[in-house]
Amino acid sequence: MSILVDKESRIIVQGITGREAVSFVADSLGYGAKIVGGVTPGKAGMDVHGVPVYNCVRDITGKERVDIAVISVPPAFVKDAAFEALQNGVPLIVVITERVARADVVQVLELARQRGARVIGPNTMGLISPGKSKAGSVGGPPQDARKAFVRGPVGIMSRSGGMTTEIANLLTQNRLGQSTAISVGGDPIIGSTFVELLPLFEADPETKAVVLFCEPGGSMEKPLTDYIKANGTRLPIVAFIAGRFADAMPGVRFGHAGSIVQGKQDTAAAKVELFREAGIAVAEEFSEIATILKERLGDGKHVY
Repeated sequence: MSILVDKESRIIVQGITGREAVSFVADSLGYGAKIVGGVTPGKAGMDVHGVPVYNCVRDITGKERVDIAVISVPPAFVKDAAFEALQNGVPLIVVITERVARADVVQVLELARQRGARVIGPNTMGLISPGKSKAGSVGGPPQDARKAFVRGPVGIMSRSGGMTTEIANLLTQNRLGQSTAISVGGDPIIGSTFVELLPLFEADPETKAVVLFCEPGGSMEKPLTDYIKANGTRLPIVAFIAGRFADAMPGVRFGHAGSIVQGKQDTAAAKVELFREAGIAVAEEFSEIATILKERLGDGKHVY
């Protein structure tokens, strides 16, 4: 199994005729994703790599099931695109666009809550279930994605889109396959956080462990550790926190908009302490992620 995306997921792309979308649509189709339509107002009747283009989401949802909407439009239009998808019953919204106005994101998340839908992003590269499907640009061209991502028992949640692939590649080189890998998004406010996604991995029988890629700034880690302390988890979790040098530079943005160290609680050192108190293993070096996982999974259970 996997979470959120699999080989049967039916995907649409809003903003499909944009340069970035044209590129990742080709990559996704090559990987095997079922992209059933795209939306660009005023361009109905066109196609992008054989995917038909429509003027609005309703023109697609009115005739077939849609499981995921990938949004790749300018920041000012993200709210309208997300509202359109949500109001037409799409249960999972993946927002590739970065630097979306916070007020717009809050309104999107509130409508998603009311509709019982889930949002990944903004500022995400998407998600991938190795060997099955992917939504967004994560993994890049199909030949690269197939090399980096291999089906197996390790879930990945990463605040960095690029590092989602780097982690998978490290695991694959160490014969640690992956169940689903999610770039959660790098903006200050995002839809699905670590603590909201962990229960999905816990409920997935294929997932036997989880890797977290974290950065200085933000407070996403605290709710996760509170959840684990209160409820426990069946999954061994290994975390790596990049950019520890940023602890000495409060107010400096590291990498992207969501990584601003604003106080002691946002520092890498504070997050290390939180993780260890919750029983989460912290890798001091990037390469240690695989070593710790093998120890925690036990001999033979990790081999893909």
